[in-house]
Amino acid sequence: MSDRMTAPWGEYALARHPEDPRDRLRAWDASDAYLLRHLAASETPLDGTVVVVGDRWGALTTALAGHRPTQITDSYLSREATRANLARNGADPDTVRLLTTQDPPPERVDVLLVRVPKSLALLEDQLHRLASAVHEGTVVVGTGMVKEIHTSTLKLFERILGPTRTSLAEQKARLILCTPDAGVVRAREADPWPYTYELPHDIGPLAGRTVVNHAGVFCADRLDIGTRFFLRHLPRGRGGGRVVDLGCGNGVVGTAVALDDPDAEVVFVDESYQAVASAEATYRANADGKAEFRVGDGMAGFAPGSVDLVLSNPPFHSHQATTDATAWRMFTGARRALRPGGELWVVGNRHLGYHVKLRRIFGNSRLVAGDAKFVVLQAVKQGS
Repeated sequence: MSDRMTAPWGEYALARHPEDPRDRLRAWDASDAYLLRHLAASETPLDGTVVVVGDRWGALTTALAGHRPTQITDSYLSREATRANLARNGADPDTVRLLTTQDPPPERVDVLLVRVPKSLALLEDQLHRLASAVHEGTVVVGTGMVKEIHTSTLKLFERILGPTRTSLAEQKARLILCTPDAGVVRAREADPWPYTYELPHDIGPLAGRTVVNHAGVFCADRLDIGTRFFLRHLPRGRGGGRVVDLGCGNGVVGTAVALDDPDAEVVFVDESYQAVASAEATYRANADGKAEFRVGDGMAGFAPGSVDLVLSNPPFHSHQATTDATAWRMFTGARRALRPGGELWVVGNRHLGYHVKLRRIFGNSRLVAGDAKFVVLQAVKQGS
């Protein structure tokens, strides 16, 4: 869905990535528009280094393109949406610097704009990484919908950068206004990310092994129960082949396969730069075989018929929205990339009804294991 956002400097046509004419979700919300109105109304000088963190689909970066901003994002999809939205609105792509959360941040920041992420840990990590670049004249403004901003959100800004207050709400959106304090920045505790812990002892090949999590990765401080159930029911002893850990998160599923089957070539893929960095660190800590690590849009980069096995624990949220679009794209992409006879194994909440989707896409679905909450399903690619 392409939509238009009105800002003090004009109107901008914006779309999510990948574009889907059936998608009714906008590429911006009231918090993006509120932040832009605030910058204009407060006459915030934008001639220094402007850094935009967590811009979900490039709305802020596109509107501010004339001020040569730097965007920092953890999302491959957000980055590609930004590129497309800049082009859609006639902005020179060379005026915008696109960085990921794994890149070194700018050495100086004069205006720091933060779209509050769903993950408090990711916000914590990014504020720590940017703190040394902030000075007492830096304008720091965060934005989010009211339901996304909590006391814990404000405390992070206050603990890492300096005194923080919030604005009045407008259209269910709110601003975070922070005044950097050099003393607070110097006295802040060390960034706790990445976080390392030992896995439980009842999960198969990875029992008792080390997992590494960068901030923002799903269930970064513990093994989530869905993945734990999946690890107990993974296919074993397949004797090699090309295996994809799709939506790999911290990489425990693919690493378990690599430990069980040293001849397998495992490809870890996720749209999160933090996730792929976590997967690589987890793999390096536990295994030493043929592995590849990709940041990308699911199976989009895989040639048809190039994969033997796909393993996935699909997300069913896109930021704050509940949607099955991501799972659907994962399943259809897996079918295209699998060779005839290749298999997709999925774990999911029982109520999501993934077996229905798999039957529509693959023509078959088999229950491998289940309990009161989760199911592990297998689908086989038939024909060409």
